Amino acid sequence: MIAHLHGKLLARHPNQVILDTGGVGYDVTISVPTFSELPPLGSEIALHIHTHVREDQISLYGFLRAEEKHLFEKLLTVSGIGPKLAITLLSGMPAEEMVTAIRGNDLARLTKIPGIGRKTAERMVIELRDKLPVPGLEPKQAVPALSAVGEDVVSALENLGYQRATAEKAFGQAAKNSTKQSFDELFRQSLALVSGP
Repeated sequence: MIAHLHGKLLARHPNQVILDTGGVGYDVTISVPTFSELPPLGSEIALHIHTHVREDQISLYGFLRAEEKHLFEKLLTVSGIGPKLAITLLSGMPAEEMVTAIRGNDLARLTKIPGIGRKTAERMVIELRDKLPVPGLEPKQAVPALSAVGEDVVSALENLGYQRATAEKAFGQAAKNSTKQSFDELFRQSLALVSGP
């Protein structure tokens, strides 16, 4: 699956960009914070990509910052939050503020985001409070920058239904133990680790 795209910015809108990569135009959904940091049309940009697969479509969600993608993927683990709502959340509040609100059980702040009711805000707090780093205090490795192969392996495991954190942990172990750093080898080892005996 696609985890990263680098190419020329062909079109930009508050919730969407079209990125030309090797002659192919990718339609990528983005958040408002990513839109506000985009350079002019025709510029070269790189986006961290989350590929969302459903029976009837494949959607790409892009972020300039790896931290924003990481929070987006955490939000998707909350029951009742799909990719469209997760993008709305990230567009309605800066990522760092949202992490502070979730960790601080600040429901009033979270429910100010359009489309977020009290029940959804409560689920976000309950399910994510202990899984998010403390803003400003997290060590840089709190959001590990995976290699391109690592992102592909983790995405492939996620598409098989495994949680991202589980997939990243398995990939980390496989990468340490493996002499070959090829996708096939690392994916097989990671899959063996997550499926377990």
